[in-house]
Amino acid sequence: MSTGPKGITFNDLPEIAQAAIRQSLERGATDAECTISDGQEFSASVRMGEVETLKEAGSRGAGLRVLIGKRMGSSYTSDLTPEGIRQMVASAVDLAHVTTEDPQSGLPDATELGSLTGDLKLFSEEVARLPADLKIDTAKRAEAAALAFDPRITNSEGGSFDSNIGGRVFANSRGFAGAYRSTYCSVSAVPVAMQNGNMERDYWFSIARDFSGLEPAELVGRTAAERVIRRLGAVKVETQKVPIIFEPRVARTLLGNLFDAVQGMAIYRQASFLAGKLGTKIASEKITLVDDGTIPGLFGSQPFDDEGVPSRRTSVIEKGVLNNYLLNTYTARKLGMKTTGNASRGITGNAGIGHGNFFLEANSDDARTPQQILASVKNGFYVTELIGSGVNIVTGDYSRGAVGLWIRDGELAFPVSEVTIAGTLQEMLTGVAEIGNDLEFRGSVSAPTIMIGEMTVAGR
Repeated sequence: MSTGPKGITFNDLPEIAQAAIRQSLERGATDAECTISDGQEFSASVRMGEVETLKEAGSRGAGLRVLIGKRMGSSYTSDLTPEGIRQMVASAVDLAHVTTEDPQSGLPDATELGSLTGDLKLFSEEVARLPADLKIDTAKRAEAAALAFDPRITNSEGGSFDSNIGGRVFANSRGFAGAYRSTYCSVSAVPVAMQNGNMERDYWFSIARDFSGLEPAELVGRTAAERVIRRLGAVKVETQKVPIIFEPRVARTLLGNLFDAVQGMAIYRQASFLAGKLGTKIASEKITLVDDGTIPGLFGSQPFDDEGVPSRRTSVIEKGVLNNYLLNTYTARKLGMKTTGNASRGITGNAGIGHGNFFLEANSDDARTPQQILASVKNGFYVTELIGSGVNIVTGDYSRGAVGLWIRDGELAFPVSEVTIAGTLQEMLTGVAEIGNDLEFRGSVSAPTIMIGEMTVAGR
């Protein structure tokens, strides 16, 4: 149990949040909402077997958003004493008096508020009890396994172990009050290999809600080593149009682009190529894209969003048809729709939009393994890393540097680098030919192997 200033514990935070709400209303606010964040983080980084950085820190802060009619003011404090809360309330109310009105501002309707019941398995006491020497040793073992894998691995950018214990409290003036705690830990290795004077780097990691859910440190190190060794001797291929296979680690970046295109702020501003496309077929029927914040133990799960609306499962794309945008209360009102429970914010200010567990779902029983998908390609490109950020969500134009392995006759033949893959998100979505059966949740955005029938690879 974390203890802050003046002996304040996590269990005290809900009452502090509600006290801020009461004081706001007493000072003339018509509505108010308070968020309190509580966290402890640990990070150990080792390089060539020696501890390079060690960090342990705690943070705690409260943010308040008040409304006087349609005028909004917000403030923040890290001082959770009664005087600190009083000053935060006064500042937020004073700001609300001088801001301009926004007709769409306001809290969710009381009927929309609530929290999931049951254990979402977000918190592990095991992480809270882990000794520092075990965390450091785990990072060292991951790096050592990578360095021992092959003599061509001559250097390392390090091994690391990170852990986090967090808490979230939210209350508003419409009767909602909720709190939850969460943990995670992770281990990673980043080896560097050299051949004929050319260096390559790659990495691997494992992340879990509790320590026992991590992959063994040695496996993390060996996997990172295997990945960097296969990059040695990379060449630039000739410009051509071929099938493209995105490995899961890369495929998830495509989902990040899609999230940017379906979130409500981009939609109401007409800043997305998917604006106005609800109910239309915008992708291959193999594409089923889901946002689900209700799955126990996963990294995008939470009992309620940052406006006090229950998390839920939302079908964004169903067999190629765009079913839903992801919305908070403000963007829903702008679009004449209902919130999807996707409000996300830091400590203070207006809520933005975030996702729960955002993933591609294999929507048929005949989804093939990555090996089967590879075997079906006579000449193509297996992408293992993307470079740069050449994606335009407004037009859908897509152009990114890429690294990977060339496919010849269904097998990975040789490494490739210094090329660009190009097309449009519209063409990529409709051109998806295969969705693999290898979906793993290594974060809140997850995708299996994806094959696109044809894209331009620009090389020499």
